[in-house]
Amino acid sequence: MEPHRGTTILVLGILGIVICPICGIIGWVMGNKDIPKMESNTMDPEGLGQAKAGKICGIISVILWALGIIVYIGFFVLVIGTAASQGAFEAIPAQ
Repeated sequence: MEPHRGTTILVLGILGIVICPICGIIGWVMGNKDIPKMESNTMDPEGLGQAKAGKICGIISVILWALGIIVYIGFFVLVIGTAASQGAFEAIPAQ
């Protein structure tokens, strides 16, 4: 029987939320691979709760990352739109 990686998955999921969403993606993928093995008893099922929690944290980190990107793009479009409507991009007349 393989040893579980539940603690590693949980740590990666938490790091995904706190520091870097890449860690969350890695935790999510590892959780997807290990949870079925734990449920079929080919891997030590002791870390099943940790693996599920890490997978959920990884999913949350990816969702928060995507929302952050959407908000950033929306803010950028809003600023450009406001500047364009105020005439900030008009050509400077020749003197």
